[in-house]
Amino acid sequence: MNYLVVVALVCISQVAWAGSVTVAVAANFVTPARQIAEAFQQNSEHTVVISSGSTGKLFAQIEHGAPFDLFLAADSQRPRLLEQNGKAVSGSRFTYALGKIVLWSPRPGYVDEHGDILKKGSFKRLALASPRLAPYGLAAQQVMKKLGVWVGLQGRLVQGENIAQAFQFVISGNASLGFVALAQIRAAGSPGSVWQIPGELYQPIRQQAVLLQRGKNSAAANTFFHYLQSGEAREIIRNMGYEVVASGDQSHVAE
Repeated sequence: MNYLVVVALVCISQVAWAGSVTVAVAANFVTPARQIAEAFQQNSEHTVVISSGSTGKLFAQIEHGAPFDLFLAADSQRPRLLEQNGKAVSGSRFTYALGKIVLWSPRPGYVDEHGDILKKGSFKRLALASPRLAPYGLAAQQVMKKLGVWVGLQGRLVQGENIAQAFQFVISGNASLGFVALAQIRAAGSPGSVWQIPGELYQPIRQQAVLLQRGKNSAAANTFFHYLQSGEAREIIRNMGYEVVASGDQSHVAE
């Protein structure tokens, strides 16, 4: 067979194999997701397209037929519901990260190490994500309720649709401080002052991923979905400020 013909057939084969996977990603996880996608694409013919937003909004889009192959939520509830209603592949759900919420201000010395500033109320605006749409917003609400300040701070709260917007409120100065993800501070390289909130003040933020029906028969979607569970991806996630469950330990996945 002519050499040029062989080369042409190889190229055609590579093009046929290469595909694109569209991933819906919770706002808190955008930076790690992009790093994971970049590492994946370095050794794959497939490409990854990321769409971000609040978990609640992405869930609603998937429910209404949005063309996503994978869903990386910031909770376990929505992926579980997608499995139950047949929008996701049964048995594909797993916990890819355990999120951590912090109270943060870009001003050094502004937020004390015990979060007492919430009780003193010496600020004008406090940012958080919507508790209705975003799991990190729900966690912030749980913290304030546990501390007994939720009702008293209502007039000072500034809510973003997702944790990314809450972070922007603080970094732009529209809020003096805010509840954000630890990973956001790491990604931005903005130390400022921070209270690392004890885990007993909010329910664990189990961030789960699920393979959607649209991606069930896609080589690109399945390959990337498995890569998310690899040691390389887990190391990226850990370095960004999340905890990861022990490899192969998904005993809590049904929660």
